[in-house]
Amino acid sequence: MIKKMMIFLLFPLMLHAQQPVQHISQLFDSLKTHPQTKADEITMQQAKAARTQVYSKLLPTIDGFGRYDYASNPSPMLPLPLNDLFALKADPSKPQPYSQNIYRVGAVVSMPIFVMSLYTTAAMASKMYQSAKAKAQIDLLKNEAMLVSLNANLQYIESLQQALDGKKNSLLKTKEFVVIEVNNGRAPGAALLQINNALDDVSVMINDLEVQKQEVIATIASYTGITMTKPVPMEQVGNYQTGDMKALEPLTKKMQADKLAFRAEWQKLLPSIVAQGSYSDNFARAYNNNQSIHNDYTTVGVVVKVPILEADQYAQIRRSHLEAKATENQLDQLRLDLTAQAAQLQKDWMLLDGSVQLYTHSVKDKQELVAIARKSYEMDQMSMTDYLKYEDDLTLEQANLFKSEAKRWQTLVQLAVIYGNNIEEIVK
Repeated sequence: MIKKMMIFLLFPLMLHAQQPVQHISQLFDSLKTHPQTKADEITMQQAKAARTQVYSKLLPTIDGFGRYDYASNPSPMLPLPLNDLFALKADPSKPQPYSQNIYRVGAVVSMPIFVMSLYTTAAMASKMYQSAKAKAQIDLLKNEAMLVSLNANLQYIESLQQALDGKKNSLLKTKEFVVIEVNNGRAPGAALLQINNALDDVSVMINDLEVQKQEVIATIASYTGITMTKPVPMEQVGNYQTGDMKALEPLTKKMQADKLAFRAEWQKLLPSIVAQGSYSDNFARAYNNNQSIHNDYTTVGVVVKVPILEADQYAQIRRSHLEAKATENQLDQLRLDLTAQAAQLQKDWMLLDGSVQLYTHSVKDKQELVAIARKSYEMDQMSMTDYLKYEDDLTLEQANLFKSEAKRWQTLVQLAVIYGNNIEEIVK
């Protein structure tokens, strides 16, 4: 009874798990829980935490302390003006603030007033956060583009498999005629061998495509956790928009951050001003009459620090400068690569539309030619070899058509990534 109840409760979940993927948006949604997406979010939060940490250095710091001091000779608990000291010396009954054992409790406060490198470091941390945020957006677009490309490949494989199934059926239909002709002695046995060989070739191609299909399905599963059995339909509802190359933004922000890091390093050689204060409550027994005494002491001051010789800092400045130059050079190279890639993809995009139309028309023509060739062979007006060439030409042209359609999808999403377009608004 309990087992039946568990099955009843789990049945809706089992149905949900078995539901096939029907829309590309379902793959996009699953992608957002992918470890790569989560890793980018963690990196972004780390950059945000680093920015907060730098800003916190501009706030006051307060430290509490407890302290015990022992001295071989009685020591002052706090500085005393001479007049107070003379008054205490004149009256031995009064406990003098000197002792060998002194207990202190209190607090120390410190706050930067002018530390130029801290403000620059805070600006650098903000740029690193912007870089991490931009990288997370671009990585998500890249993964969405990958899913569109994989699904397009899946469509290409399935369409070609269907075309090969059509070719197989066509060959089987012709084989029926050939078997009759060979059995009646009106056709050589080699004709049957040729068509059987052609059928074997088709079976091998279908099997190879199935292997490729499973590889694509496994790759999609690694990105989404969803194991598909067939591609989902895709519809283009928008187009890519040119403009600034958003794919450059993560590295651009990092370069700006590296330059600010370089500036912060040499700013550490500038004078800095820090406010400092301390309060202590002191307890001891007076050395002159052993009476218990306590007093408090407060100081407030401003410290100006001027670096004079900082050999290690000079090396750090040089290192940060080289890191900034390396990032700038990397950005220049990426800009050249993306500019050339975008130009080529835009040309491909313009040509692919025409290619799909031409191949579609050509496939229709070749389908008619195959039908004519089969009829010509049956009327003994064409050899088996020539007939099979028509079948092969049709398959090749169908493969070109399906490949162009897949290439068209891949080109579209690649351009969308370069320009930072929202793929979910382009592909439905």
